Amino acid sequence: MKRTMAVVAAAALLLTGCGGDPLKGGGGGGGAAGGPIVIGSADFSESELLMHIYAGALTNAGVKVTTKPRVGSREVLVKALQDKSLAVVPEYSGNLLQYFDKQNPAAQPDEVTAALKQKVPGGLEVLEKSAAEDSDALVVSKELAGQGVKSIADLGPKCSQYVLGAAGEWKDRWPAKLTQLYGCTFKEIKTTDAAGPVTVEALKSGQVQVANLFTTASAITANGFVALQDPKRLYPAQNILPLIRSEALDAKGKEALNKVSAALTTDKLIALNKRIELDKETVADVAKEFVTQNKL
Repeated sequence: MKRTMAVVAAAALLLTGCGGDPLKGGGGGGGAAGGPIVIGSADFSESELLMHIYAGALTNAGVKVTTKPRVGSREVLVKALQDKSLAVVPEYSGNLLQYFDKQNPAAQPDEVTAALKQKVPGGLEVLEKSAAEDSDALVVSKELAGQGVKSIADLGPKCSQYVLGAAGEWKDRWPAKLTQLYGCTFKEIKTTDAAGPVTVEALKSGQVQVANLFTTASAITANGFVALQDPKRLYPAQNILPLIRSEALDAKGKEALNKVSAALTTDKLIALNKRIELDKETVADVAKEFVTQNKL
């Protein structure tokens, strides 16, 4: 899943224009009236894939773009949009809503998106959501699932026996809600990575007994892991959609990104992730083929 920055940077030039480091000043994130817009991604491969797809679609629409992969967490990305060092990032509706409004109870796709549009700060905007959904999931080994742990409700009374592996920001977002809904407080929360190879290896090796992965991750099926059912909706709907700085794109640019959302489905995203994570194709090549095949 992880790619070296050298490969990513070289491949990005095939899809995007050139530009300086957008996070070090000298031109900012660009916009409709300025230079190239800067598209960023979070620090995991699916976000990077979506960044390249957005870049390809915008380039084909006549928008000058450059990319900044693996900028960091949501907190860093939102700040970069607000300080105009980025113009566009791929996002996940439910987690983004929780970021802007931690107490919002919306859980279903349409209600999450409607609430999100009301909560996005001035100057920022979410475009059309895709049918593609990639939610967080608590995942266990096949052996633990065989002991009757099939849902988070089953896990709840036993959580104090287990260590969870998750990205660093997980412990700032979800423990209180997990305890409230399911009575689950883990023995320890071990910081791994954002549902990437470090987290997968920790679960495989038994360093952790529960891991936070993404539902589109090919590693779940490949390793025989079991994603636990979430009947009380710890994690809200997570439809993929672009988060943009409103002034950065004109109507034509926004329409290009809305066409990407219309083309994305969960099944397509799972297939794209498999090519990157298991078949070891480059992120940029997979993105370029998707853009071409879908006439974006």
